[in-house]
Amino acid sequence: MSTNKALEICYDFPFFLSEELEEIFQAHETVYFKKGDCILKEGETANEYYIMEKGLARSLVNDFNGNEVTTHFFTENEIIIEVSSLFQRIPSQENIVCITDCECKRMTFDTFQELFHKIPNLREWGRAWMSQQLFIYKQRSLDVFTLSATKRYLSLLEQKPQVIKFAPLKQIASYLGITDTSLSRIRKELLSFDATKM
Repeated sequence: MSTNKALEICYDFPFFLSEELEEIFQAHETVYFKKGDCILKEGETANEYYIMEKGLARSLVNDFNGNEVTTHFFTENEIIIEVSSLFQRIPSQENIVCITDCECKRMTFDTFQELFHKIPNLREWGRAWMSQQLFIYKQRSLDVFTLSATKRYLSLLEQKPQVIKFAPLKQIASYLGITDTSLSRIRKELLSFDATKM
């Protein structure tokens, strides 16, 4: 079977047969995006999802004051998707934009639907993946209320270090629900703390 780390990680499900995975992997095509490219625009209906092989992207909305708010960061070996738009066939409320140059594997909606009905284990994988994503989003919403801004920043640093390395401060701050100034202060305090330990 052909190997691809990003695909193997995303479709890590114990019940897949090797021939099923081979068919699923073959159904993806490699696509490239440049920094600043828009993978999905607000108002468009998503017709595919992507698996990030290299790069960093984010989803964002504009709040009632017209300010950009980052809702999610997509890092390597993750699925880039706007679930509601793709599966409910409705216009997206979010934009998905590349922060860096990106290399992805693309699966079209029609191809996924065909495989979804053909391979029962893909349906089971989909349910498991969706359950995991619901847990992640629920936990993030709880973290906003139960964790300090510093702890939320440290959690992001631990889980997605590429974000801290490549995303602009303003995007990280909006994702954490704090101001740029607050994030700058947190980073300085952490640097000072690290310095005292040396």
